Amino acid sequence: MRCFVVSQHLVYMKRIIIFASGSGSNAQRITEFFQDRKDAEVVQILSNKNTAKVLERANNLKISAFSFNRSAFYDTDQVLNLVKSTQPDLIVLAGFLWLFPQNIIKAYSGKIINIHPALLPAYGGKGMYGANVHKAVVAAGEKESGITIHEVTSEYDKGTILFQAKTQLEPNETADSLAAKIHELEYEYFPRVIAEILEKQ
Repeated sequence: MRCFVVSQHLVYMKRIIIFASGSGSNAQRITEFFQDRKDAEVVQILSNKNTAKVLERANNLKISAFSFNRSAFYDTDQVLNLVKSTQPDLIVLAGFLWLFPQNIIKAYSGKIINIHPALLPAYGGKGMYGANVHKAVVAAGEKESGITIHEVTSEYDKGTILFQAKTQLEPNETADSLAAKIHELEYEYFPRVIAEILEKQ
């Protein structure tokens, strides 16, 4: 547990755990955002894929990281116990594709958030992630899309919406060009919203 003395006041460093399944660009952006702050830090990154690039990013960032399999996640308390040992103030899902288990949700109710690459409640649910979302949005002829940051529950993309940001689609928009716009929104807003949530705790 890290603390800093600021103007004779002891400031507790809030602790963030990130769950990610893939490249981890959002995880890196969040980690770097908090590296120069004195109020919070990313203390661990966990992944359900032992080949995920996010683990390499964690190593480069000198952040503790572990991977786990489906059995450890759903059939035991091993991942829960690992999380508890880190004593997080907030659990952040950044491109994490598995449905979160009830044991962790129960232990950290209201302290788990996810980012979704669309304007929920539209284009959410099982199988709606990454390119799948952007292809569906473009195919439907939508005029706008965006990001949604929401609390995590035992259902995909059903938790309370905490924040949304929008972007307009051009007439010639493709799934790839939309994905680039969505990534920019994620990089800009996700770390800032995390900071705001922690400040309110």
